[in-house]
Amino acid sequence: MKPTTRHCIILILICIVLASSSIAASSDRKIDRYALVTRHNIILTKADPLTPLSVGNGEFAFTADITGLQTFPEFHDKGMPLGTQSQWAWHSLPNPEGYKLSDVLEPYDVAGRAVPYASNGNYPRGYSPSGTWLRSNPHRLDMGRIGLRLTKSNGSLGQIDDVTKTIQMLDLWTGQLSSRFDFDGYPVLVRTICHPSHDILAVRIESSLITLGRLSVQLVFPYGSTDWRESADWSSPDRHQTQSQIGSGNAEFTRVLDSDRYYVKLLSPTKGQIELISQHEVEIKQPKGQALEVVFAFSPKMTSDPTPDFEKVRTDAESYWRDFWSKGAAIDFSDCTDTRAPELERRVVLSQYLMAINCAGSRPPQETGLVCNSWHGKFHLEMHWWHGVHFALWDRLELLERSLAWYESILPAARATAQMQGYKGVRWPKMTSPDGRESPSSVGVFLIWQQPHPIYYAELCYRTHKNRQTLEQYREVVFETTEFMASYARLDQETQRYDLGPALIPAQESYGQTRRTNLNPTFELAYWHWALETAQQWRQRLGMEREPKWDDVISKLPKPHIRDGVYTGIETEPFTIYRDHPSMVAAYGVLPRTPLVDPDIMKQTYDHVLERWDWPSTWGWDYPMLAMTAARIREPEKAVDALFLESPKNRYLANGHNYQSSRLPLYLPGNGGLLTAVAMMAAGWDNGPARPAPGFPDNGKWNIRWEGLRKMP
Repeated sequence: MKPTTRHCIILILICIVLASSSIAASSDRKIDRYALVTRHNIILTKADPLTPLSVGNGEFAFTADITGLQTFPEFHDKGMPLGTQSQWAWHSLPNPEGYKLSDVLEPYDVAGRAVPYASNGNYPRGYSPSGTWLRSNPHRLDMGRIGLRLTKSNGSLGQIDDVTKTIQMLDLWTGQLSSRFDFDGYPVLVRTICHPSHDILAVRIESSLITLGRLSVQLVFPYGSTDWRESADWSSPDRHQTQSQIGSGNAEFTRVLDSDRYYVKLLSPTKGQIELISQHEVEIKQPKGQALEVVFAFSPKMTSDPTPDFEKVRTDAESYWRDFWSKGAAIDFSDCTDTRAPELERRVVLSQYLMAINCAGSRPPQETGLVCNSWHGKFHLEMHWWHGVHFALWDRLELLERSLAWYESILPAARATAQMQGYKGVRWPKMTSPDGRESPSSVGVFLIWQQPHPIYYAELCYRTHKNRQTLEQYREVVFETTEFMASYARLDQETQRYDLGPALIPAQESYGQTRRTNLNPTFELAYWHWALETAQQWRQRLGMEREPKWDDVISKLPKPHIRDGVYTGIETEPFTIYRDHPSMVAAYGVLPRTPLVDPDIMKQTYDHVLERWDWPSTWGWDYPMLAMTAARIREPEKAVDALFLESPKNRYLANGHNYQSSRLPLYLPGNGGLLTAVAMMAAGWDNGPARPAPGFPDNGKWNIRWEGLRKMP
C-alpha cells in the first residue's frame, strides 16, 4: 500500500468520525444508533502498553497489540497484559499433599458459638502452604499466544520499534479490529475478528512480506501460572504436552496440562503451511500469494464440528454486533451542551462493548474480565452486581441471565458452607472459581454483601418477565438465599433486635482488623431488609403465605448507626474509617429506600463523605455508587459531578478501560457501575421524580435522548 493511499484512509476515518459527531439531534426523533456507536470507534496511531484492544463474545476474548495480534507481548507486560482466555479454560496444579479447605478453618466466636471461617488461621506471614494452594487453584488459563513473526531483510527478528506508520481501528458496529502498519518498508494489513457464539478467532493478513517468506503467524502454548496476575507460565515447557495432527491447511492440537485438557483446531482457508517448529510452537506460512487467513477454534472437548472460514466468522460477527447495537437500549448525548457530555457518551459506548465481550458469559466474570488475570483469574461474587445489573437496565437481560444458572449449579457447595457454620440455606462464596469453593482469606470470607445479590438479580428478571415461569425458575435460589440471611441475623436477647455480625467485614473492607467485633454495617442492614422483604413478595406471588421468621427479622433489624448527624460505616468502633469504599451511601442509592434509612440523614451523610473522604483510596465503582445516591436524594448536579470526580481510579483510557493502578490496569466493575448509574439517571427509578432524565440536572445543558432503558428498583 502506498503512503498516499494510507493518508487517504486516515482522512476518510477522521471524516467519518467528525461527520457522525456533527449530526444534529432532536428530542422527537429516533436515535441514529450507527452514528452514535461509530463516532466512538477506537482509532490508535501508536503503540501504548496500556491500551491494547480486544475482540470477544462474553465466553471468549483475545487481546491484541498494535499489530492486531500478540506480536510483542513483552511491550505490554508492565501495562495491560495480552491474553487469550475463555470462561471454561482453567488449570490446577497437582495436589499431592491433599490440601483441603478444612486445613485453613479458624473458629470465630459468635455469641458464644464457634463458627469456622476459612481465614487461614494465625499464619505469621502470607498464606500457609494449604492456603496458598487453595487460593491459587484452580487458576484461569491463557490458552495460547497468537502473534506475527516478522523478519527483517538482514534476517533478524523485528521489534516493536520497527513497526511504523501504525493506524489501528476497532469498528464497534462490526466487531472487526483492523491494524495497518509498515515493517521494513512494506505495508501490512491485519484483520482480527472473534466469532459471536464460538471460541473462534479469525485472522486475515495482507502483505508482500508473506510471499517473501518474512511474515508468518505463530501460535505458542504455555503452562498454567499460579501468579496473582499472570495467566501463562512460559518457563516450564516440560510440564505440559502439545499433541498434534497436522494436515494440509488444517491441524488439531490436544493440550495436556496435568489433569486438565483442552483442544485447538487450526484452519487456513488460504492453504497456509502449518508446521510444529518446537515442543509447543506452531508456525503458519503462506507459500503462495500475499494474503494469509488463519482461523483458531478453542474447545474444552474434542469436537467434530467444522471450523468456519474467515469470511463466515466476519459476516456472523458483523450481524451479531449490528443487532447488539440496534436492539437493547441507547443513550445519545449529542444535544447536550455541558462540556463533559461527549466524554460521558464515549465512556458509556465503550463500556457497553467491554461488558459484552468480558462479562456476558455463562459464569460471573473476574474483575479484569477475559483480558488478563487478577486474583488468579477467580471471580468475586460481590462484584457480580457491578458486572451484570446494567444488562437488565439496558434491556439486555439475557446477557445477565447467562450467568445466573451458575448459582444453581453450586447450590450444594453453598449449602455445605452454611451447614458447616451452623446456618440454614445457602451461603455464597466471595472469591471463587467454577466449582464454587471459597478461597481462603483474612478478609473475603467475612464479607456478606454478596449474599442478597441473587435475590436482586432474580427480581430484575421478574420485572422484565412478570410470569410464573420466572418465579419458578429462580425460587430455589431466592428462598435458600433468604433462609441463610434470616438465620445469619442473630437475635440479641437483651435488645430484642437482630444483629448482623460479628465475624463480619462490610463492603468497606478497611474494617478487617475489627472483624471479631464489627456489627451492623449501614449498607448491609438496608440490603438485608430489602432482600428479605423482596423474598416475601416472591412467596406471595407464588400464592404462598409470608414466612413468619423472615417477618420477625425484618421487623427487628436495627436502623443504621448515626453519629454527629450522619450514618457511620458500622455500628461499633471505629464507626467510620474515611478510606476505601464509602459504602454507607449505597444504602440509599444502590438500593431503593427502606424504612431503615432516612433520606435527609443520607443527604447529610453524602455531603460529609464528600468533605472527608480519602479519594485516592477509592475504587472504580465508588463513583457511580455516589452518583446513584446523589440522584435519589435529589441532587442531580452532584450525581454528574460524582461520575467525573477527580480521583486516580476514575480514569478511562483510550480503549475504555477503567484504570486503577499498574497492578490492576483494567477494572470492569467501574465500567459496569457507570452503565448502571447512567441508566438510572436517565430512565429513573421506582417512585422517583416524574421529569425526564431525573438523575441529570434540569439546567438546559443535559438534553438527553434515550431509548429502551428500564427503571431501576
